[in-house]
Amino acid sequence: MAVKYHYSRQWIQEKIHTYQPQINQRVPREVILVLDATFFGKRIDKFGLIIAKDIITLEPISYHFITTENIKEYKRLRYDIEAQGFSIKAITIDGKRGLFRLFADIPIQMCHFHQQAILTRYLTKNPKLQASIDLKRISSYLGKVSAKRFSLLLVCWHKRYETFLKVKTYNPETNKWHYTHRRVRSAYRSLISNLPYLFTYKKHTELEIPNTTNHLDGGLFSPMKMLLKIHRGIGIEMKKKLIVDYLENIGK
Repeated sequence: MAVKYHYSRQWIQEKIHTYQPQINQRVPREVILVLDATFFGKRIDKFGLIIAKDIITLEPISYHFITTENIKEYKRLRYDIEAQGFSIKAITIDGKRGLFRLFADIPIQMCHFHQQAILTRYLTKNPKLQASIDLKRISSYLGKVSAKRFSLLLVCWHKRYETFLKVKTYNPETNKWHYTHRRVRSAYRSLISNLPYLFTYKKHTELEIPNTTNHLDGGLFSPMKMLLKIHRGIGIEMKKKLIVDYLENIGK
């Protein structure tokens, strides 16, 4: 660049470091949002981004940088969205604890990919127990069957494995009993707890709510991380400027 534009390397570096991305003026309206957070870097260079994206215009209408993902940051995000004059008609979230309560006044869709990830964490990708195999198979029907059909499958599964789930093991070191198949129980409990939010997109078909957060996971987070990888070596503040500039110029 120094050779091409006939400026010194130092002058170009100063211009780059003093550059401030321009923040677009948002147009208040009714929105269907996808909410999520992601993190960049490792250890001391690690920082995160929490964001709300309108699935109709694909515009990121609110975002800010974070150090940890918690309910306080989502409260701040919602406050900023509504302070700008937006009216939230529905949201799709990853199911983080506390979010269902924070957005209890609007339709909430639990991301199917995140639900599957929860089950994989408890049951593994290739479960060996028959109860786990059957529960995994039922979860694969998400997005393919109705809420009524899915609920019935869970009821049938629980009836079949009710005795299995109640089995306990004695620990002589603690002198206490605990459930033998705790991970299977936790996987089932996650489905039961999230069931009211897994089929919101079918209950409110007129809103066209997405059943995953892929608008952010694959549609936004992945390109941003690839961009930072290309520009690896720059400091955190420059990384943040790069991210803001990217978000404010999507679709331009």
